[in-house]
Amino acid sequence: MRRASTPVLALVAAFACARPSADALRSVDFTPLPSTEWTVSTPDAEGLPRDAVARLYWEAARLEHVYGVLLFRHGRLVAEDYFGPGAVDQRLNVHSVTKSITATLVGIALERGCIRDLDQRMMSFFPELDDRLTDPRKRDITLREMLEMRAGYPWEESTPELLDLLFTGFHASTLVDVPLVRDPGSGFEYSNLTSHLLGIVVARACGTDLRTFAREALFDPLGIEPGFWQQDWDGNYLGFSDIELTARDLARIGLLYRDGGLHRGERVVSQAWTREVRVPRSRDAWPFRVGSNWGEPAYGYQWWSVRAGDRRYDLAWGHGGQQIVLLDDLDLVMVVTVDPLHLQHGGGPWRIEKANLNLVADFIASLPPSLPPAP
Repeated sequence: MRRASTPVLALVAAFACARPSADALRSVDFTPLPSTEWTVSTPDAEGLPRDAVARLYWEAARLEHVYGVLLFRHGRLVAEDYFGPGAVDQRLNVHSVTKSITATLVGIALERGCIRDLDQRMMSFFPELDDRLTDPRKRDITLREMLEMRAGYPWEESTPELLDLLFTGFHASTLVDVPLVRDPGSGFEYSNLTSHLLGIVVARACGTDLRTFAREALFDPLGIEPGFWQQDWDGNYLGFSDIELTARDLARIGLLYRDGGLHRGERVVSQAWTREVRVPRSRDAWPFRVGSNWGEPAYGYQWWSVRAGDRRYDLAWGHGGQQIVLLDDLDLVMVVTVDPLHLQHGGGPWRIEKANLNLVADFIASLPPSLPPAP
């Protein structure tokens, strides 16, 4: 159930104007729920302007599709609230945030030696399909190009046929059937199939299935109990979407990256990899307008980078506006969970998603040029 964060009268008054009144902001309650996992603090104690945080949660309450918002500074939980059907223990489909999880697993597989290096060819992990290829360019696709979304496979929402394929489901052999739309390495094309194939590569390289590997290598160390995780027709867990996690699970992943791959002093993924995946490589990644404070999107290894005002932040981004947000300059970690809008595409759902993305970008852009360092 939603914990009311604004008294009814103040909320009604706030809806009557474009900006919340001072009284409305003072009445917003974003006190974190009790936690034995993280130190709980306040925006004031961590050098964040309270009014900016209150405005964030006031805006979130107005967006009916937002389920949860968590905010950390200096690794301390300073704000948390849930809206509508959202709840602290609610698992929901985080969609393409799964891609960033898959990239994390690639890094762990590299550290363990399951994968030799990122210049290995995709087809070396699918030898049974090699003689079925009709496009020899597919033999040149590297794991690095797959991580960068430069394998050459198309965005599934670009045609009705591909969108139907996305909804119907992939096989491993789909890598043969779907034609490339550009030479591997020549440019960015957002492709769910590519991320799914990366997940199969990790599983095959490490001699297990993706869920088992993810639990042993990532989820169990972080204390995450994943919910449902969709499989393809061949039984492979999806490397691109459809895993159910809670908002606090996403926070654990965000804090793992904030802490350079450490969790409670234990190494989960290398510090180098937590930085490497977030280096922008494709700066032509998203041609669609999102908002005045959401711009210049770039893509690393299955992670996004976005400009908000004068700052850039990194994010794992899932359909509907699911987000893990990392703002290193200010030592901020944010999580936003939303209605997954499952199987909903087109103009209406995209307007909802843009509002959820802008919620974060507008907050980051509103922060002052400098904030106090950690106490």
